[in-house]
Amino acid sequence: MQQNSGKSNSKSPAKPIPPIARLIFMSRWMQLPLYLGLIAAQGVYVYHFLFELWHLIADTAMHKLNETGIMLIVLGLIDVAMISNLLMMVIIGGYETFVSRMHLDNHPDQPEWLDHVNASVLKVKLAMAIIGISSIHLLKTFINAEQYDEKTLLAQTAIHIAFLLSAIAIAYCDKLVHETAALGKNNH
Repeated sequence: MQQNSGKSNSKSPAKPIPPIARLIFMSRWMQLPLYLGLIAAQGVYVYHFLFELWHLIADTAMHKLNETGIMLIVLGLIDVAMISNLLMMVIIGGYETFVSRMHLDNHPDQPEWLDHVNASVLKVKLAMAIIGISSIHLLKTFINAEQYDEKTLLAQTAIHIAFLLSAIAIAYCDKLVHETAALGKNNH
C-alpha cells in the first residue's frame, strides 16, 4: 500500500478558460494560412533563383555576359537568397512566437537564433535583413547608375538611409526595454 507523504505529485486541476479568452487564444491559429502562404512564396523564390542561375550559366557559357552583367546577376541571386532568409525568419520565428511551439529543442538542424527568439529579437533581425536587401538593391542601382536618373538614385539612397535609421531606432528601443526589465528585476 502506498503512503501519502503529504506532497502531491500531480498538478492542481487547471481552471477552465472563459469562452472569450479561449476564442481569442485560439484565434492565433488564423495566422497559419499566412505562414503556409509564405512557404509557397519561398517556393516561388527558389524557382526564380534556379531560373536566374541557369540564365547566368547559359549566358556566360555563350559569352553573352560581360563582367558587369555577371556581377548584376550574381547580386540578384544574393538578393533572392537574402529575401529567402528573411522569409524563413518570418515563417519560423513568427510561427514559434505567435502561433505554437515547434518543439525543436536539441534537434541538430535547429537554427541557432531560434532558441532565443521573441518578438523583440525578431524585429531586430528582420530590420537587419531588410537593410541587407536594401544594400544589394542600392549596389545594383549604382553599378547601373547610367540607366537611372538622379531623382531615382537619390530616392533609393534616401529609402536605404530611412531603413538604417529605423533599424537603429528599433535596436535602441529594444536596448531600453531590456535595460528597464533588468532594472526592474534588480529592484525586486
